[in-house]
Amino acid sequence: MQSLGAFIRGVAHPEAFHGLGKRQPYFEGWYIKIINADQTQRWAVIPGIFFGTENGKPHNQAFVQLLDGLTGRSWFHKFDAEQFVAATDKFDVRIGTNYFDSNGVTLNLPQLRGELKFSTPLDPWPVKFIEPGIMGWFGMVPAMECFHGVVSFGHALQGTLSVEGTDVSFNSGRGYIEKDWGKSFPAGYVWMASNHISNAPDASLIASVALIPWLTSSFRGYIVGFKHSGKLFKWSTYNRAKEVKLTIDDSHVHWSLTSKHGTLELKAARVRGGLLHAPLRTAMYQRVEETLDATIEIKHTAANGEVLYEGLATCAGLEVFGDIEKLLATHT
Repeated sequence: MQSLGAFIRGVAHPEAFHGLGKRQPYFEGWYIKIINADQTQRWAVIPGIFFGTENGKPHNQAFVQLLDGLTGRSWFHKFDAEQFVAATDKFDVRIGTNYFDSNGVTLNLPQLRGELKFSTPLDPWPVKFIEPGIMGWFGMVPAMECFHGVVSFGHALQGTLSVEGTDVSFNSGRGYIEKDWGKSFPAGYVWMASNHISNAPDASLIASVALIPWLTSSFRGYIVGFKHSGKLFKWSTYNRAKEVKLTIDDSHVHWSLTSKHGTLELKAARVRGGLLHAPLRTAMYQRVEETLDATIEIKHTAANGEVLYEGLATCAGLEVFGDIEKLLATHT
């Protein structure tokens, strides 16, 4: 069982490994997006670990998933759990001969081989005593089903990867890192993220709404961060933001929220993607369709009516998964 000290250390370091002392079921994964300068290469690399059961016996497994964001192809590379090594106080993960830390990544997989450096510092969601990262005070509730962290809103890339045997430069490309850990993914959720935003090269958006189990019931929880103009604007359940509209159909997600930071309107275009493995309480299942080719129309209006930003996010990650009818019907 995880100690109180380990849990508190984990709250202070969302980017680090939280699974020391955890029992089944448990998962942890880092979502590392790498896109080259001309956006012709869009990859998500997801190293992680899963503690589960098989035929009633403990079955632990490390993995590195890959998603080719342009073609929708995906791969799930399995490793023995003993090949997973990670730090509990910083972002530092090793799976076999694949390495991931705050300086860059080293990949030794059939589809991607080589080393990329992060040529600018990582830019994490700020961690404060009363608001430890993107989840706010919810991040201090041990019984939460799934935790979330933003390791870097954006950073520059440098280096070359062999992409299926062809050398590709990622110099002046752009990266993004977030992570999840806990018992299982939510039963229904929408997630979107992009840091390729028109007329705002340093801007970044992360937005998620999900069914959150709570005691004997559940509620619709949401966390949104839009970083632009040197500021982080937030709309979340814990900072008393209000949803104005959430609709989901076969072609788009329409979502608008209001808070002391103004009104944010999002219109995400749904496109087909690749299937990724996601954690349930017993195993990793290939069931989540994700793309890196979505677009998101963004409009941010201040409380006084001034339009602070209006434009288009591209190379966007988008997932719409699970019991969406229940998600839409559940009160916030």
